[in-house]
Amino acid sequence: MFGGIPIEERVLEAYIGEYASGKSEVAVNRAIELHNNGHQVTITDLDLVEPFYTLRPIKKKLLEMGIDVVAWETSETLGLGEAGSTLKPEMRWVLRRPGDIILDIGYGVEGVKALNLIENSFESGLKIYVVLNIGRPMTASVDDIVNYVNELGPVDGLVNNSHLGDDTTIDFVQEGSGIVSAAAGILNLPVIATYMDIKLKNNVTGNTDFMGKPIRFLTRYMVDAFW
Repeated sequence: MFGGIPIEERVLEAYIGEYASGKSEVAVNRAIELHNNGHQVTITDLDLVEPFYTLRPIKKKLLEMGIDVVAWETSETLGLGEAGSTLKPEMRWVLRRPGDIILDIGYGVEGVKALNLIENSFESGLKIYVVLNIGRPMTASVDDIVNYVNELGPVDGLVNNSHLGDDTTIDFVQEGSGIVSAAAGILNLPVIATYMDIKLKNNVTGNTDFMGKPIRFLTRYMVDAFW
């Protein structure tokens, strides 16, 4: 039990990853997926390390969908993220909230340290997933991914979100699936899913990629979320 709610009945997930991995996009789409399946959902913006693309500009849109959002308002902050961001007080106790909780964590080793500021983050059953994009130099190969993930500390799974923005092709996503799956085998971690732009849906058949991993299609919201 946690907060009076059986842990197995709640979805508690944190998404971390390198800069431009698409971790925020994955977190937002996961929150929307859960909400559309009838879940009560809170998404929290814990991107405290040089946050440029944040949940702030799309907070109103998510609230209108019926998703609770714990994030600063743009009007409450200064600068363009160069000095990082402070912890909004209610973020510390966000895991006490009822329903499912999705945490969007800042990038890299420094970003994951934000979990140390959240009450019961390591006792609540929270799953920590690493979002990976082979289009980024620090996670471009199997060895790169293994080294990167090992630096983060304990995690529960990997997510393939390999993309090239507007130039993403199905072949690139599938290449990412192979590389991420190979790294997962070395790390002894599951691949939770392959995410791809909904625009590529007509290029695939079935619900799995060529490695047999579940496909989750995403809508790109973060293109409107600059600071």
